[in-house]
Amino acid sequence: MLIEPVPLVPVAELGAVHFIAIGGAGMSGVAAMYARAGVRVSGSDQADSPALAELAALGVRTFVGHDAEQLGDAATVVVSSAVRETNPELAKARRRGLRVWHRSAALAALMLGHEGIDVTGTHGKTTTSAMTATLLAGAGADPSWVVGSPLASTGRAWHAGGGDAFVVEADESDGSFLQYPAGVVVITNVEADHLDNWGTPEAYAAGFVRLASAPGVHTVVLSSDDPGAQALAPAIRAAGKRLVTFGEAEGADVRIVRPEFPASGARAVLEADADHGDLVLVVPGRYNLHNAAAAYAVGRTLGLPGPALRAAAATFAGTHRRFQRIADVAGVRIFDDYAHHPTEVAATLTAARGLVGTGRLVACFQPHLFTRTRDFAAEFGRALALADEVLVLGVYPAREDPIPGVTGRLVADAAATAAPGRVGYAEALAEAAPALASLVRPGDLVVTLGAGDVTRVGPELARLLERTA
Repeated sequence: MLIEPVPLVPVAELGAVHFIAIGGAGMSGVAAMYARAGVRVSGSDQADSPALAELAALGVRTFVGHDAEQLGDAATVVVSSAVRETNPELAKARRRGLRVWHRSAALAALMLGHEGIDVTGTHGKTTTSAMTATLLAGAGADPSWVVGSPLASTGRAWHAGGGDAFVVEADESDGSFLQYPAGVVVITNVEADHLDNWGTPEAYAAGFVRLASAPGVHTVVLSSDDPGAQALAPAIRAAGKRLVTFGEAEGADVRIVRPEFPASGARAVLEADADHGDLVLVVPGRYNLHNAAAAYAVGRTLGLPGPALRAAAATFAGTHRRFQRIADVAGVRIFDDYAHHPTEVAATLTAARGLVGTGRLVACFQPHLFTRTRDFAAEFGRALALADEVLVLGVYPAREDPIPGVTGRLVADAAATAAPGRVGYAEALAEAAPALASLVRPGDLVVTLGAGDVTRVGPELARLLERTA
């Protein structure tokens, strides 16, 4: 289901605010910024977590579990797309006639009065928005930001800055990106996804045009290399928006030239109007050069100096679950990545291949959503074939109910077709770490991939390898 924008109310006029599923990476940052703004905040989640402890330290009243009485005297209730109408707190809020906002509206209210920077696209939103915040901060802009995963440098997915810029990761999956008031929109790429909400690839692409053509938008930063993004350019220009392109294509406004991929990180030369110089990253992969170029383009759009932006790019250490190093034990390196679309899986494994050396690249993939597994099983199989050894897990359902005949075996079978003799399958998450422990050997690089709880596999694998080392 798509989320339609709602009229916004200034944060100071919302009264007490209760967040349902407050511990999530996206929700916790918004709740924290509300608390910092002096709003009386409460919230609940189904399980305790470090995020709840951090919020409690900010004065937020937190609850583990959901109960209608926990609403208290809240005047506004904030929910994510994952919260179902049967949730007792949401059901009571509806009965009481309270203001019920999607998380995107709560975040959008924080952006009022700021220069909003919406970073969106099918892939790369989290890293590009986090890079944009890092580059703007390094160039002295002190932006506010809310992104989808904590930055490795701060351990937080949010920051309340004193500057005019407000950077958000704008989620296209449910249409909620249309809610944010923005002056600058970044579109990293466009490739059909989330068709359970959008219906068709054409409708999905049209959503990006609607976002980029909104009245308050003055500049759209667009990939010069991605065909899906470039297909939007004529409509965006027709809406009277300024286009700034980035990428390796000749003629890009911010052009990446002479890319190199050393044993760690990536580097290139950035060529832009009135600035030309080295871009050096400590995070690997060609895609990260493109993410950094997009972030740089935003900085230049805001009038910040190119050399300061390029220097700040070298300080970006990544975000949690984006090719995050988990452990190095018994000669095996273990990384974790959020990749959950075939293109993302292929990009991550391509970047990992450059770091493997003489060992093997081992991929452990957990499909996310039954609909995505059904629609892209063959593409996942081809992407996973980039690894030397593959373990596929059962589907992480997230918000969906099962679809008959759709299991992780669809992906495993497709991968086995593309890479015969190199693919294993484990339906249960608990089977993954033991299976990997019996497979890996010194020199291997393991990457766990997916948007679900596959993130638990890497640490468990490390513990098993430590016991046998």
